Amino acid sequence: MKKQKYKKIYNISSIKNKDIKETVEKRYNILIIIIIVIMLILGINLFVVQVLRHDYYINKVAQLSQNFVTSTSTPRGRIYDRNGEVIVDNEAVKVIFYKKPANITTKDEIATAYKAAELISLDYDKLSKDNLKKFWVLNNQELAKQKITAEEWIMLDERKLTSSDIENLKIERVTDSELATFGEEDKLAAYIYYLMNVGYSYDEKVIKKENVTDKEYALIAENVNNIKGFDVRLDWNRIYPYGNVFKTILGTVSTNESGIPYELKDYYLDLGYSLNDRVGTSYLEYQYEALLKGEKTVYQLLDDGTRKIVKEGSRGKDIVLTIDIKLQQEVEKILEEEVLKGKDYPNTKYYNRSFVIISDPQTGEILAMAGKQVFEKDGEYKVYDYTPGIVTTPVTAGSIVKGASHAVGYKTGALQIGERRSDSCIKIADTPLKCSWTNLGIIDDISALKFSSNVYQFHTAMKVGKANYQYNQKIDIDPNAFDIYRKTFKEFGLGVLTGIDLPVESLGYTSDSTLPGHLLDFSIGQFDTYTPIQLSQYINTIANGGYRIQPHLLKAVYNPTKDGLTDLLYEVKPTIFNKVDLEDKYMDRIQEGFRAVMTSSGLGVSFIDSKYNAAGKTGTSESFIDTDGDGIVDTETMSNTFGAYAPYDDPTVSFVVISPDIFYKEGSSTSRAPINRLISYRISQKYFDLYK
Repeated sequence: MKKQKYKKIYNISSIKNKDIKETVEKRYNILIIIIIVIMLILGINLFVVQVLRHDYYINKVAQLSQNFVTSTSTPRGRIYDRNGEVIVDNEAVKVIFYKKPANITTKDEIATAYKAAELISLDYDKLSKDNLKKFWVLNNQELAKQKITAEEWIMLDERKLTSSDIENLKIERVTDSELATFGEEDKLAAYIYYLMNVGYSYDEKVIKKENVTDKEYALIAENVNNIKGFDVRLDWNRIYPYGNVFKTILGTVSTNESGIPYELKDYYLDLGYSLNDRVGTSYLEYQYEALLKGEKTVYQLLDDGTRKIVKEGSRGKDIVLTIDIKLQQEVEKILEEEVLKGKDYPNTKYYNRSFVIISDPQTGEILAMAGKQVFEKDGEYKVYDYTPGIVTTPVTAGSIVKGASHAVGYKTGALQIGERRSDSCIKIADTPLKCSWTNLGIIDDISALKFSSNVYQFHTAMKVGKANYQYNQKIDIDPNAFDIYRKTFKEFGLGVLTGIDLPVESLGYTSDSTLPGHLLDFSIGQFDTYTPIQLSQYINTIANGGYRIQPHLLKAVYNPTKDGLTDLLYEVKPTIFNKVDLEDKYMDRIQEGFRAVMTSSGLGVSFIDSKYNAAGKTGTSESFIDTDGDGIVDTETMSNTFGAYAPYDDPTVSFVVISPDIFYKEGSSTSRAPINRLISYRISQKYFDLYK
């Protein structure tokens, strides 16, 4: 029994050993196969690299071992107006610059400065006496050392003075008589040396950029090997054939010296720019930087120190604006004249600015936009450009918004076409009377717009708010009424960003109050505030039958050519954001009311010559301003707004004119300056003179 047991054990052990051996052999064979496959892959890749793609990889290695540099900058694209007039161009500028070579000594730099002084002239009046002393010390090192006492050298060894302290003492002790040994050439060399070393050590330093003569440019170019680090290049400046017209909105470009502004550093570096690149820094130059920037020339640095062009640079793309520069010029001139005249009227103590926007209501193209501000300086009034205020300065709009208020009434059923109402003042308990500018009697919805009735809008607002109005009694308003109004107003472009193609745009002010009286104020444009560009979008929405279209300044983009605008890249098409949720019959009714404003006894009859068949709406609002700069509004003024389009039956143009704080009652006089009306009449007349 025992032998049999041992035999079984032995047999089991043999079987296990056999299985292990077979497993090892299998794994070994698999490993051999894997190694063979890897060797095959390596062999095939080696064959591809050394035989099939030998030339490709040789070139690749050569490219990686080559040094490439790019030009400092290339000219930006031109900017044209809608008629092909160049309004921003580039002017070539000769530049002499210095870039510190590696391992150059101070002695070598001084020698280089003297060599450069023989080739160029500079006005060195900006060289400070302190910098001249530093240059003397560098040129007279042994004499400068003698200005330090033995005790001071000991203090340096004992670390009671630093090396900087010693150098400062040398400079302080340079005498006027020692400086008098410097002649004109020494002073020029000192100034050049200063320019060579100002700022970061290895940045490119502009030595001369203005008034570089052809001779100076040629002499430096011919001697680049003798004056190490010096070289020449052609740079460019932006020029403006129409001077300051529209210049603020055209924007600005940085210089090579300033490079990317600090506040824009992260933005541009993320896009792959270098710190010293010239970039658009504001408005259209910034907005369309990606189009306007040029492509830099790429050079290969050869072994002998020369450069070979690898890729030719090119000017940036040309852009065409919607602006008519001739119309813009006239509008700015009219605004300047009228805001200055405005200060001659009584009760204009706080009036100081007006805005104008002329646009195409069918496309959103802006033909002209301008803002002018007047300030007293040295006893006389001076006018400054304030065009950015069109997109950044909210105003209390007043009755101009009553077209949108009518839309709320029609849409909610709170107002019916032809509905007649009494214009008698309304009275809510514990509040003053709320009236129109005069008692207009019994009027319908058209007359309510024509004569700008406030009371008519109050009754609509109370119906929208589900109020039970009784004379001199308190009323409750459904707070949702504010949302109902604002929703429709936004569909027209009021209280919402317009999307204009500029890098800044303000939204305006919206309160969270739901007091009953504030809803009534809202309905007549006396509560929320809107920017001039929002009011322009609103007028255009009414003019074109209810389509809110993006206002824009870019019209087309062209590839740069020597022959001007010949290679069209793309044209900007109108962008429709929404259609007002309103039946056509109601929009027609609003347009009819706007037409009535501009006819017969309507309040806008004298704002545009009647022969142009305009439709529009005036507005007067109570405004409040801070007169002492303490951040608290303390003075009540009145502002004027006006919006119109023509011809009323097929609009091709719209006008918006805004003059904030036009009236402030002083003494017994109630006279109101007609500035808004005068501006409106003149700018519309100028438009029709040019386009009819």
